[in-house]
This record gives sequence, C-alpha cells and structure tokens, in this order.
Amino acid sequence: MTGEEVIAVRADERLDEAALASWLRGEGLLADGEALSVRQFAGGKANLTYLLELGGRPLVLRRPPLGPVAPGAHDMVREHQVLSRLHAGFDKAPRALALCTDPAVLGAPFFVMEHRPGVVVRERLPAAFAGTDGAPAAMAGALVDTLAELHSVDPAAVGLSGLGQPDGFMARQVVGWYRRWQAAAEAPLAAMDALHDWLAARVPVPQRVALVHNDYKLDNVVLAAEDPGRVVAVLDWDMCTLGDPLSDLGALLTYWTGPDDPAPFRAMATMPVDARFPDRAALVARYAQRTGLDLSGIAWYHVLGLFRLAVILAQIHVRWRRGQTADPRFARFGEFAALAVEWGRRLTGQQERA
Repeated sequence: MTGEEVIAVRADERLDEAALASWLRGEGLLADGEALSVRQFAGGKANLTYLLELGGRPLVLRRPPLGPVAPGAHDMVREHQVLSRLHAGFDKAPRALALCTDPAVLGAPFFVMEHRPGVVVRERLPAAFAGTDGAPAAMAGALVDTLAELHSVDPAAVGLSGLGQPDGFMARQVVGWYRRWQAAAEAPLAAMDALHDWLAARVPVPQRVALVHNDYKLDNVVLAAEDPGRVVAVLDWDMCTLGDPLSDLGALLTYWTGPDDPAPFRAMATMPVDARFPDRAALVARYAQRTGLDLSGIAWYHVLGLFRLAVILAQIHVRWRRGQTADPRFARFGEFAALAVEWGRRLTGQQERA
C-alpha cells in the first residue's frame, strides 16, 4: 500500500516461498513461468501481512502470528469468509480471493486478497498529508462516516447473517476477554479484576444488531493518496461478528489519542498525537448524527475498549516473552497493558461520580 512501509521479510517471519508458489499455482493465481516475490508490511502488531508480486501483479497474504494463539483469535477462516462476501455490499472491504487451511503449506491457515493501494496512517502523518492543515479533520470524518456505513449494511444481504450470535454479545465480550486476560497475564492484577466486575454489572441492552468490525481504528483503514477524506479500504477483519455496533465506536475511542491525554498513553499511541484531530466528543457527535443512535451510555463501551486493549497488549507481550516473536516493539507491552487498565479505572471513577 502506498504510504505503508514494505520491507524485506523479517528473518523469523519468512514464508516457504516454494510451497506458497505451488499453492498459488493450484489456485490459478500464479501462472507457470511467472515469478513470485514476497515482501512484508512493516506495520501491524499481531497478524502477519505480506505483499506478494505475482508476475508484477500485487496481492496481499494474511496469516496468524507465529506460535500458539488464543482460541478464536487471529481467525483467518473467519476473515476470509467475511471478505469473500462483504465487498458486495460494502465497497471498502477488500475482496478475498483464496483460502488455505492446510498447515502443511505455511504452518498455519492463511488467505490471499486483493491489494488496495493508498495511505495507512500510523504514529506520524505521512508526507502525502503532512502539509495539509485540514487533513486530520478530514481523516476523522471519513473514519466515522465509514464506520456508520458499515453498521448500516444488512448482514443477510451479503450472506453474513450467520456470522455470530448477537444475543448476549456484550456479556460474552466481557467474559471472553477476561478469560483471555487470565491466560496471558504475567501476574494477578486487582485493578483488572475490578474493571471486569464494573463492566459485568452494567452490561447495556443493544439498540440494534449490526456487523461489528471489532478492531476499528485509524491504522486499520487505507486512505486515498490524493484525498485524506476518502477511505478506500478497511483492513483486519478476523474478529468481525454480529453484535452491538457501539462496541466498534468504543474501540475507536480507545485508540483515539489527543495531546491532552496522559503522557504514557500518548507514548503508546497508534495515531499521530496532533491537536488538529477532533477530540473524542466530536467523533461521538458525528457518529450519533450519522446513525441516529443514543450515545448517552458510550462511556461503558469506551471502558470495554480499554479492557480489551489491556488483554491484547498482554497477549502480544506474552508471545514476545516466550520468544515467539523477536519484534522489539513488543518489549514494553506488559507495561502498556497496565496503563490501559489504569485509564479504564479512571473512567469508571468518573462515571460513578457523575
């Protein structure tokens, strides 16, 4: 993707290119005599994503991280299912082209999808947008509008009505993420237990059922290179399900970071910390305007987002501690998980005083 750093494949994350080429030929994606080139997208912190050049044609390969993964996490079969259908009703979903479930090929399930060129924004504004004062506001507007558009898609119309069980979705989220925490945490953490109890006692009733992305944030969208206010693709669908759409907004608020946030939270930001970006309240107001949903209880979803973030960070950190990845970015993720818990506890205190 233009604006997304592509690097030589990291030594510990190399693919068996001969086995991959053979599989691609069997799927009709690589012709006899065509060369295969494999490079890696440098961004992302969990699933591994590669840029394939097949006779000069770019495609994208997605596979889980190395080593054991939590049950239900990094589900390439689910992501392929979603992306092989959703594109018919949501044009920002890249189309999945082929799925491999045979671990003998690359050691884990993987799939190949179309490549959507554009700009991915991470910790710094890319050069394409850095000189445009209105770019941050345009990105934020496009991000919220795209989320509202996704939540308006009829799951049945795109063949995804059986993707999940929306009844009890939010309660299961609280229970499921807490179990993952217990499996990944280095030591008991009383603040995390208290956060779980607060969430479990206040599970909201959803206003509607929608397709939920489940990891929606700025660095999971691709923006048009010539227009920061246009989303050309939404990425990372392996946790997509049916449920309460406000959980996606809560996740977005969790990852959204501003210059007034505490310094440790700014240090782990996955987006530019720039005062030109609208604040969280502006995102909530725009989403409410686009969807007509009542957002008076959005704080619960924000706390849930922080709860989930703490678990995700702990899961990544435990893989780093076990030597399943050598990526040095993950060394501080245990510390960052505790910070996410503390931020969530702060928000619960504000709610209780309100």
